[in-house]
Amino acid sequence: MHQITLIQKTLQPHLGWHGARVKFLALFLVALFRVKTVNLSELATGFMGQAKLESHYKRLQRFLGGFELDYATLARFVVGLMDIPQPWVLSVDRTTWEFGDCVVNVLMLGVVHNGVAFPLLWRMLDQKGNSNTGERVDLLEEFFEVFPNAEVDYLTADREFLGKDWFEYLFEQAAVEFRIRIRESDKLDDGRKSLKAKVVFSHLQPNQQQILRHRHQLWGHWVYVAALRLEDGKLLMVVTNHRPRQAIADYAKRWGIETLFGCLKTRGFCLESTHLKDPERLSRMIGLLTIALCWAFRTGEWLAQQRSIPLKKQGRKAKSTFRDGLDYLRRILLNLELFADEFFHVLQLLSCT
Repeated sequence: MHQITLIQKTLQPHLGWHGARVKFLALFLVALFRVKTVNLSELATGFMGQAKLESHYKRLQRFLGGFELDYATLARFVVGLMDIPQPWVLSVDRTTWEFGDCVVNVLMLGVVHNGVAFPLLWRMLDQKGNSNTGERVDLLEEFFEVFPNAEVDYLTADREFLGKDWFEYLFEQAAVEFRIRIRESDKLDDGRKSLKAKVVFSHLQPNQQQILRHRHQLWGHWVYVAALRLEDGKLLMVVTNHRPRQAIADYAKRWGIETLFGCLKTRGFCLESTHLKDPERLSRMIGLLTIALCWAFRTGEWLAQQRSIPLKKQGRKAKSTFRDGLDYLRRILLNLELFADEFFHVLQLLSCT
């Protein structure tokens, strides 16, 4: 159990939680890496200590049901732990899954770093389908409150994040650069005529790219438009308020938030197997997983400095940085007595100092 105490001492200065809460977090992290799922029954089996299984299960329920998590402190801990340099690339998107008759819908804002969007803030939506402008604005406003001096390079988002009011907010209030994908059916107006975006770029061949010379009006605002015909024949069209020549390449970083969702779900901690339905409990669970995600990714980065990840025949890495770190941490935390030295190394990666 002394390993739990060491994890507790490492995290305490950065989170400022009560000692018992930080101890729970340490136990949770070890259990999570051991069982690799957020199903509470499974997590309880991974807790260290002499307490009965039922006691561990109840402890999980108490924390998720009653602890007021300080999400602002957690967000600042994430950027400090990951040492993410400014200016930041922000990515916003949703992830959703179903459990019985319950539909979980999470609106997430992350900062992209080394191919992954690390969670900063999120909203549990109380409806199916797309987020609305008010929910998106609230999320960005909270970001600016938590990080008032942050330098933002640009915000990237997929086709869901369109609309007149949303664009008005980005232009007038947020005053941030953006790279947002539009739909083929969206109409672009050059001041003389209005055409669907797919018509404007219908001449493009696979892998061919074009940037419109002049700005076009979309949702009541004048924007630059860049397009790329993908190999499968679909059009990737991105609008921006600045630097149109970089729009397509910049938009590609949006994929970092899809990578994040994979890490939280099937390729990592199996978030969709939680069986939790209450929005507040789910939100707290995501907060805990965020810390675990950062630890795994930092461990993977450290491992990459020690040795390279083997390549598959097609030239891609056999494992992602996250998965490499996750597997290494699991091996250590499942065999703490055998890997005492390795444990001290990865413990240092959980500190911002």
